[in-house]
Amino acid sequence: MRRISMIAVFVAMLLSMAVAQMEHPAPQGGNMGGGEKKAPLSPRKQAELSFADGKKLMVDYGAPSARGRKIMGELVPFGKVWRTGANAATGFETDTDVMVGGTRVPAGKYTLYTLPTAGDWTLIISKQTGQWGTVYNQEQDLARVPLKKTALPAPVEQMAISLDKAGPDKATLNLQWENTGLTVEIKEAK
Repeated sequence: MRRISMIAVFVAMLLSMAVAQMEHPAPQGGNMGGGEKKAPLSPRKQAELSFADGKKLMVDYGAPSARGRKIMGELVPFGKVWRTGANAATGFETDTDVMVGGTRVPAGKYTLYTLPTAGDWTLIISKQTGQWGTVYNQEQDLARVPLKKTALPAPVEQMAISLDKAGPDKATLNLQWENTGLTVEIKEAK
């Protein structure tokens, strides 16, 4: 009887460890085996900018790398909404009302998606926030804004988003990956 009790306790311990592992998996690039810790394949990055009056813009995104893959038209398929980064959805936050490519966006938190094509691209500003990057609900769209597309002079290995100052109350949102550059002007709404 005691042997059966010990086996039951052992099995219960194994099951609880398995459940804990499923609920809290090791982080990507974790150090499970005691070896050297690896950097995540798509690290979280942020782009930030302050206007002259101190109001801020911020973009938080997962930065995937090409790693020898064909990106535009394959990994990022044309004609389908793309999460515009990796892993969790790409966040956009503004302390002030802004005009994104001529469309008014109230102060607040949003998610950025894009609709890529072989030609023009569209930036989608969604009211839905906090979701995984592939969870897209068109009914939550606040705005769809055209992006200016350019060919980059040299390939970019890791996707990058930047907010570059273009004046005291102006910025340019830039997205670059592989051979594609995309931009849209953001102005503080007065």
